[in-house]
Amino acid sequence: MNAHAPLSASECGVTVRAEHGQRAVFCGLTGIVWLHRKIQDAFFLVVGSRTCAHLIQSAAGVMIFAEPRFATAIIDERDLAGLADMNEELDRVVTRLIERRPDIRLLFLVGSCPSEVIKLDLSRAAQRLSRRLAPDVRVLNYSGSGIETTFTQGEDACLASLVPGLPEAATDELLVVGALADVVEDQFARLFSDLGIAAHFLPARRAGQMPAVGRGTRFLLAQPFLADTARALEERGGQRIAAPFPLGAEGTTEWLRAAAEAFGVDPARFEAVTAPGLRRSRQALAAYAENLAGKRVFFFPDSQLEVPLARFLSREMGAELIEVGTPYLHRGHLAAELEWLPSGTAVVEGQSLDDGLDRCRAARPDLTVCGLGLANPLEAEGLTTKWSIELLFTPIQGYEQAGDLAELFARPLARRARLEV
Repeated sequence: MNAHAPLSASECGVTVRAEHGQRAVFCGLTGIVWLHRKIQDAFFLVVGSRTCAHLIQSAAGVMIFAEPRFATAIIDERDLAGLADMNEELDRVVTRLIERRPDIRLLFLVGSCPSEVIKLDLSRAAQRLSRRLAPDVRVLNYSGSGIETTFTQGEDACLASLVPGLPEAATDELLVVGALADVVEDQFARLFSDLGIAAHFLPARRAGQMPAVGRGTRFLLAQPFLADTARALEERGGQRIAAPFPLGAEGTTEWLRAAAEAFGVDPARFEAVTAPGLRRSRQALAAYAENLAGKRVFFFPDSQLEVPLARFLSREMGAELIEVGTPYLHRGHLAAELEWLPSGTAVVEGQSLDDGLDRCRAARPDLTVCGLGLANPLEAEGLTTKWSIELLFTPIQGYEQAGDLAELFARPLARRARLEV
């Protein structure tokens, strides 16, 4: 695949339709669970309710004696009743936090449903605190509210908030965009180095090491849900390299190939560099081919990873796609993925929860990929489910993780087989 120009649904043989209605997804606060591990000297302060605090604590599974890089500034009855100045209260909480954690170099004020409902201006608060704490601490803000977003958009909003402050650069280098597990980032860094491409990653592991961006920057998305971040980079002069996403042996190879072609890497060198990883990933996938081949899969919308995952299951594992629901569909960023789906695949953007449940129950798929809120009820009805959120918490990109990705889908099927009498 040498070009990835956006295709219409009819051109790639995929049926795409939008639905409206009730949804069941996590809010953007959940992204803090993996982001706080990535930027090692950053801290995420959620301005929200006790419900927000319980959500993040439960999702992260943090032990009582742990020292995580996130917390919640609780909006309580005094704040809501106007008995306390919320900005003064926030300044007091931040001051105490910085005194306790002097290692913090980047502080994110994260908006929530409660803070947005009462119109608390965290943008102005971030500017005020950033001026006060400079140059030791930089303060940014973004929204993790679940009112209109799904949980992966928390990462998108976080990375987009970083872009305006990135250093200016006019160098012709590659920027890989998306929070990747450190082991995956290291693997990709070695591959790009072997290809002769100078690659940087957003976000960096430390606040002071964030990459530069400018008119000569070409960027490659590692995640399909980074629409706002991509737009912010383009406004800074960056140019997106169109590519599928690095899931599975095929997706990883074509993702790397898109970068190699953009930077004029010799095809022979590309084949030599990628051949060992491609061979290992195919061997790893072969171990799960029998378990997944021919299995009928239904995707509920949750993470925005659904289209690339469906492509992986269909093309590399031989699964049959009943329906691919996704919260939002960026047709430009997903053009290559849509092109690779089998002709006639039903892709549903938004997906009405009630209608989707009716279609799923009628189809009785072998495997249903969905959020935590749907998994237990569907399991009680005899359907085998896979938690979509686990695909965010687990390293799944790249050659070395291809087998792990396949195993995540094979595991619930194996569990069901063991339970059957």
